[in-house]
Amino acid sequence: MTRIIFSFVLSIIFASCIVSKKKFDDMLAQKVKAQGELSDKSRQLDQANAFIAQLNESLKKLKQDSIDLNQNILTNNKKLSDLNSEYDKLNANYKLSLNKSGKLNQDLSQQRDQLLAIQSSLERTRKQNDSLGNSLAEREKNVKELEHVLAKKDKAVQDLKNRISNALLNFKENDLTVKVKNGKVYVSLAEQLLFASGSIVVDKKGEGALHQLAKALKDQKDIHVMIEGHTDNVPISKGSQHFEDNWDLSVLRATSITRILIKGGMSPTQITSAGKGEYSPVALNDNAQNKQKNRRTEIVVTPNLDELFKILDAN
Repeated sequence: MTRIIFSFVLSIIFASCIVSKKKFDDMLAQKVKAQGELSDKSRQLDQANAFIAQLNESLKKLKQDSIDLNQNILTNNKKLSDLNSEYDKLNANYKLSLNKSGKLNQDLSQQRDQLLAIQSSLERTRKQNDSLGNSLAEREKNVKELEHVLAKKDKAVQDLKNRISNALLNFKENDLTVKVKNGKVYVSLAEQLLFASGSIVVDKKGEGALHQLAKALKDQKDIHVMIEGHTDNVPISKGSQHFEDNWDLSVLRATSITRILIKGGMSPTQITSAGKGEYSPVALNDNAQNKQKNRRTEIVVTPNLDELFKILDAN
């Protein structure tokens, strides 16, 4: 029995050992497989860790890039803001320039019109200047002619004065004077040389003076002679038979002298008689001496001025 039991126990142990070895092999195989899988997982883990490290590095770089990008964005935003501000200014200036340009164009248009008007005025002025230049040249020519004629007239008047003065040299200075005034020769004959008081008859001495004057002038065909009788302001005596007042006295004295000059050879067409009475005195009628000065006959000799008048009319 004991042997049987022992055999039975041995059988059980042997059977148990056989079962354990198989299980061991399975477990060993599983271990080897697990170790292989573990090695693969470790390798994969290392790869994952390396990838994670790479991702972390990339993430770090991305974060830095993000920071830099944010900074660039801020910088660009400021630049954009500045550009927008500059754009607004430029746009405002542009609009202002457009307004100014419109006004400038209007001003330019006005200035162009003004310039055209000025040019037109200048052209008219140039034509006027040309015309004035021609007119001025003509006037200068006429002025020279006038100066020449005036010089001739002045010489003729002076020659005439000298001729009359030479013809009357033998008479006293207080009896007659010869002078030039306003382009005419004035021969002033005092009453005492020609007439007795209140008379219209020329005495012999005065008649001689008038004959000498007529002799000096009778060949002068280019002159005109005015005989002017003058008196003082003393009224004519009521008993006079020839005249009523000083007007009559002055006129008749002038007429008497005219006849003597014509008798002396002068042409009647060259002589005019006039009486001025007491109304053209050379001195105040306030004393005897001044009244004597006023009682006179003036012979006014005027050269022919037709040539002068023609030049003046031409101007």
